[in-house]
Amino acid sequence: MTRDTFDIAIIGGGVVGCAIARRLTLDGARVVVIEKALDVLDGASKGNSAILHTGFDAPPGSLEQACIAAGYKEYLEIAGQMSLPILKSGALVLAWSDDQLKQLPKLIEKAHANGVTDVTSLSREEILRKEPNLSPDLLGGFAVPGEYLIDPWGTAHAYILQAIANGATLLRNAEVLTGHFEGTSWTLKTTQGDMHADHVINCAGLYGDIVDERLTGARRFTITPRKGQFVVFDKPASNLLSSIILPVPTKTTKGVVICRTIFGNLLVGPTAEDQESRTDGSTTRDALLDLQAKGVEMVPGLSNCDVTTAYAGLRPATEYQDYQIHQDRQSRYISVGGIRSTGLSSSLGIAQHVSALLDTFGTQFKPLSTPVTPTPEKLSEYHDRDWQCPGSDGIVCHCELVTKREIERVLDGPMPPATLAGLKRRTRVTMGRCQGFYCTGALAALTEGRLVRPMGTRDGS
Repeated sequence: MTRDTFDIAIIGGGVVGCAIARRLTLDGARVVVIEKALDVLDGASKGNSAILHTGFDAPPGSLEQACIAAGYKEYLEIAGQMSLPILKSGALVLAWSDDQLKQLPKLIEKAHANGVTDVTSLSREEILRKEPNLSPDLLGGFAVPGEYLIDPWGTAHAYILQAIANGATLLRNAEVLTGHFEGTSWTLKTTQGDMHADHVINCAGLYGDIVDERLTGARRFTITPRKGQFVVFDKPASNLLSSIILPVPTKTTKGVVICRTIFGNLLVGPTAEDQESRTDGSTTRDALLDLQAKGVEMVPGLSNCDVTTAYAGLRPATEYQDYQIHQDRQSRYISVGGIRSTGLSSSLGIAQHVSALLDTFGTQFKPLSTPVTPTPEKLSEYHDRDWQCPGSDGIVCHCELVTKREIERVLDGPMPPATLAGLKRRTRVTMGRCQGFYCTGALAALTEGRLVRPMGTRDGS
């Protein structure tokens, strides 16, 4: 642990924390990211639908809508220079009942109010011509051409790796226990010792309200974790759709989505289940069967497709509809909470917003003139992969076509994963049809002595 004082301490290594670390590092700040888990993206950010949303259905005038719009715009601007995979598929919002059909004009009006002006109404016949594998039971809908599929983990990894390459520090396995502002700087007490920073940004996600209370003595919001379960169909199912299929949203959820993934699968989900536990990411048979049935109801061809796996993500919902981003200029503290299912799309916009808040503190840094941009992992099924390049040392995971070179590059890199779960998110190894049945032996040999939680142990399986 260093006794030096950082300009910024960011608590939480989810996608929002990673995006803010990148932004502020490029702004010229000396940044440390403090993550309580052994790997980044181990909380809410590890389970999502991996869609870059336009924000067409966000509440007009809300902070969420502004951050999504800004984040969407910046992602499209930096995707090329950072080699981030992106697949423009567009989305269709579909009505399956007369009540849903009646809601479509208001949703289109909301989209236009949010600046998403290319949203257009489509008849049932137009939709079926575009997506002939949809059930003919649909009644109508509208198109959102600007929606994209992106990598849910590689994107955030690219953010934090660029921050590290340009001088940021990442501290993992360090839970923030308490903290005190001492007039000009903070002292944060963590499970790995004390950290010192001029400013603190709380991006603790599912634990945002707890960290808020530990540092300030009060909670500005209360997190009620909302579980979303997903079913993932095998890769041949992705041939059934080209568009993202979105439901008519409700006040509590965007509803069940059907879409391809950037990795070549097709997913159905999520559910929306409020719970007390901030760690229970288990799936239930009944919920998964219900999702599978809903998928088949909308896309009948899925009845002939195998399910590869299932997973659940926890979203940090609060009692408020909008994001909860608060600042205390006197103590140089910013709390970023309640970033629900739209965090992946809005993270770059949130980072811009936080950077602007720091400007109001009178905080000034010198932006980097020539920042380093590392090359991210190549995991997209729709873009060039490492196995297609010479010298890969062969394929280890044949379901996901992960090479030995990819695994070793990640293990030897600036942010080596500490767990198998972390390695999965970096390479997709063991995440295919056989779920690691064939490659586990070779992978155990490759990772021997290199993971904090070795494969085969209770926490490293």
